[in-house]
Amino acid sequence: MASLHYYLLVSGLLFAIGLSGVILRRNIIVVFMCLELMLSAANLTLVAFSRFNGSNGLPDYHGQMMVFFVITVAAAEVAVGLAIIVALYRARQTINTEDLTSMRG
Repeated sequence: MASLHYYLLVSGLLFAIGLSGVILRRNIIVVFMCLELMLSAANLTLVAFSRFNGSNGLPDYHGQMMVFFVITVAAAEVAVGLAIIVALYRARQTINTEDLTSMRG
């Protein structure tokens, strides 16, 4: 059985991959997917702590309830974020972040 250490290691690696994608990538869709990867890493951490920090061998479900709310907010973020990306593409005909530095239309 995997211990808390392994879950935290995987979560840290996922978060690092997501962070490097946000910093290094130029495509706004890839940046958006990397942000979602970072949220998933945080969710994995919450579930791992919820599972391993329970009393009497039973998990504490507060972390898992928090994950439910994070997933709900992430779904709303995806809807709004993709709408913004589509609007930017229609206005500028590009999804490259280097070309989207100005707020002028």
